[in-house]
Amino acid sequence: MEKIPIQPIIHDEDTELIKAIISGDQSLFGDLVKKYDKRLFRFGLRMCREARDAEELVQDTFLNVFRYLNRFKFESRFKNWLYKIAGSVCLKKKRKGPASQRQEMSLEEFIPKEHDLTADQAPSWVSEPPERILNEELSERIRETVADLPEKYRLVLVLRDLEGFSTEETARILDLKPVTVKVRLHRARLFLKEKLKDYFGDDRT
Repeated sequence: MEKIPIQPIIHDEDTELIKAIISGDQSLFGDLVKKYDKRLFRFGLRMCREARDAEELVQDTFLNVFRYLNRFKFESRFKNWLYKIAGSVCLKKKRKGPASQRQEMSLEEFIPKEHDLTADQAPSWVSEPPERILNEELSERIRETVADLPEKYRLVLVLRDLEGFSTEETARILDLKPVTVKVRLHRARLFLKEKLKDYFGDDRT
């Protein structure tokens, strides 16, 4: 009989806190919320555009975390599991309509098919000095451009380039193959490169 491989237990900075909450000390759940609520709100703004929707995403995410925390098996970092739930909440809130379908098609048509799909470089503005990115006009332009991406591309770009997850982590969070993450990321970056070229130039975005 073939043995099922045992997943290694992942220990990180959240491990003891999570174990304590699962063991019954639910008063510590507030500490978990305080640690991640601002990060999730930022993620929600990038995905949902509106502050009200971002707040709902944070609330729904933590409600699901509270409900299912006892199922967390410590086979990944808690942060990865948290964003997996947040991504799922985001996708469930998505309302598909004619406008979003047209946007999906327009992005596919926008990307030249001959482009190489090895998306190994983040946009240059990810590492720009904070004082430049904090420029109100540029910051708003970046937010608008990211928001214009169809959701499946925006999720990958936000997780990979803005939240700092690796390709493999992003794939696990979204239940995708790593190659799919790379393809979507590459297309998203090309889209941003074209839209932001007036700020950064063709060779730097």
